[in-house]
Amino acid sequence: MVRWEPAAKVAFVGSHGIRKTTAAHGFAGVLQRAGRTVEYGREVVRDNPLGMNEGATPEAQLWVLVSQVRQELELTGKAEVVVLDRGVMDNFVYYRRACAGTDPFDVEPLVRRWSGTYDLVVRLLPDVALRGDGVRSTSEAFRDEIEGLLDEWLPVLVPEERLVTMQASEVGDATDWWGVAERLAALRGVPLFADGVPRPRRRVRRRSRRRPEMPQLAFDD
Repeated sequence: MVRWEPAAKVAFVGSHGIRKTTAAHGFAGVLQRAGRTVEYGREVVRDNPLGMNEGATPEAQLWVLVSQVRQELELTGKAEVVVLDRGVMDNFVYYRRACAGTDPFDVEPLVRRWSGTYDLVVRLLPDVALRGDGVRSTSEAFRDEIEGLLDEWLPVLVPEERLVTMQASEVGDATDWWGVAERLAALRGVPLFADGVPRPRRRVRRRSRRRPEMPQLAFDD
């Protein structure tokens, strides 16, 4: 069996409320069906004891950045692929906002270097409405600020060939992640499927034919 060594890292990034968690879980499931071992890294900001959202301090966002790196260090080596709900790139732009565009703790060199450790980065764009979950902000203005910073920094931190961009509305329980998984395998130069794992049959989308509206009942063909 050809194992993926060292482990591959894939980060799902973006602002808040854009289905990153759903996307990361769906993608991890596809890799597992391909016979690969997977570790999942949850969004560390939810454990932040120093505060979050619009009122987060520079120290609070520094905690998030350091915790993100720590989590990735702990997970790498436990599986062939580490799938992450956020990476240092999007946590860095939250930090920049909290610091009013400055870098008082001189973390940019670390962020630049660490950004090179991701094999693939999937950015989700916010074309869905914010929904309150009791934790993250529901401010559209705040989310727009973060997206503007991502537009500025992602091209600096992530090479184009390692960046996939999707609309948040494309993410759901039925999203087909096989194409992204194949891109990851191609970047690593390794087979996607483990030995003995059958290839799934890819679904072919067919154009639906609209039936004429019936005045009362719609009968099956």
